[in-house]
This record gives sequence, C-alpha cells and structure tokens, in this order.
Amino acid sequence: MTRFTIHDADRAHDEWGANCGPGALAAIMDMTLDEVKPIMLAVGFEGRRYTNPAMMNAALRIVGKPWRKIGANWPDYGLVRVQWEGPWTQPGVPMAARYRYTHWIGHFQGRTSRGVFDINCMNNGTGGCALADWERVIAPLLCANYPRATGGWHVTHAIEVERKAEAG
Repeated sequence: MTRFTIHDADRAHDEWGANCGPGALAAIMDMTLDEVKPIMLAVGFEGRRYTNPAMMNAALRIVGKPWRKIGANWPDYGLVRVQWEGPWTQPGVPMAARYRYTHWIGHFQGRTSRGVFDINCMNNGTGGCALADWERVIAPLLCANYPRATGGWHVTHAIEVERKAEAG
C-alpha cells in the first residue's frame, strides 16, 4: 500500500517532523515521504508540525491529482480528518481549540471491506488495517493519549481522491 517503510517514517519524523498528515497524504497519493516533504514545507508544515484542512487542501493542489471535498462522509478512496472528542468539542468552545486533537488517516473501500492507512500502524509493514480494527483498537489507543478525552471521535473532513488506475 505504501511506498515507504517504518524506517522511512521514523527518519522523516526525526528530520522534519513528519506525522499523520504527511503520512496519510503520501500513502493515498502513492508517494514517498521524501516526495511529500517539499510539498508539506511549501504549505507551512515546518515550524507547525501539524496539518490543518487548509494546509492539506493546498498540498493536494500542489500534487495535482484530481480530488474533491465530500464533507464528513467516508470517501471511497481518500483522506479523512478525525476529531478526538473531549471538553474541547463542547458547544461554545472556539473551533481553533479543537485543532490540536485531530488526526489524518487514509481510507479505501475495497470490494468487500473497508481499510485505513494510519502512520501509527507502520509496524505491520504497510500502515494499513481494516477499518473495523482501527475503530476497535487503534482509535481508542490514540485517543487515550489525550488527557480528558472522552474516547469518542468523529470525522470532520473527508477528501475523495481519484484512485490510481489498476493494471489489468
């Protein structure tokens, strides 16, 4: 699924802070993290070390592959921004307060199942896992990293990307 390994991801994290946003972009766009680096730096990743929706949209424009925003629905193939829930998602809390509690993943719909790319799953060799496993195991583990998180989450942004043509 990915053109990079856990060693590439660790090196990119150490060298320039690569994390979930650059990882999901690279996986879905069939790029390496080295190929994604100049794109992410061009959209302001350096110094921030996070990817907000505007930055992801700008990165997608640079990549140049067809894509479209689809609200908060799961794409057949594309990028998904997850919001971890907690006191920061309560009514009246400024939207900007929520941004530090988000996570980018890739999503793909197969013929019979749905899968996810998560940079935190690179120890399996691909970063890919079944969506059901991600929801049951990975999401709760990630959410637990945030004090006061409720354990809930929801999709805030989804981007459908033109799927790479399959040979055959």
